[in-house]
Amino acid sequence: MNDKNIILQVLFYRTSLGNEPVREWLLSLPQEYKKLIGSDIKTAQYGWPIGMPLIKKVDTKNKLWEVRTNLSDGIARILFTISDDKMILLHGFIKKTQKLEKRELDLAIKRRKDLL
Repeated sequence: MNDKNIILQVLFYRTSLGNEPVREWLLSLPQEYKKLIGSDIKTAQYGWPIGMPLIKKVDTKNKLWEVRTNLSDGIARILFTISDDKMILLHGFIKKTQKLEKRELDLAIKRRKDLL
């Protein structure tokens, strides 16, 4: 990391086949959404630790947090974990409701366990 103000380096979770699901999801979004989500990730990267409304801890046992970005048609969530000085983006999706669905959390937990 060249910028000494960066607290966390951002990395994308990579599957055994080399895919990066969060990067692929982000690339599929409209440009406006990419900019908003990217800005929120950058805020977390430079300001960690941060709390609500931007960052919420969603699973203490599995050390998972979410970046929350308000969009015109819902709330984008990127589930991530912290390892050393790295913010590893595990799963991204857009929620229409307040409740975090179990399947979304389970996928992030599975991907985190793949890192270990």
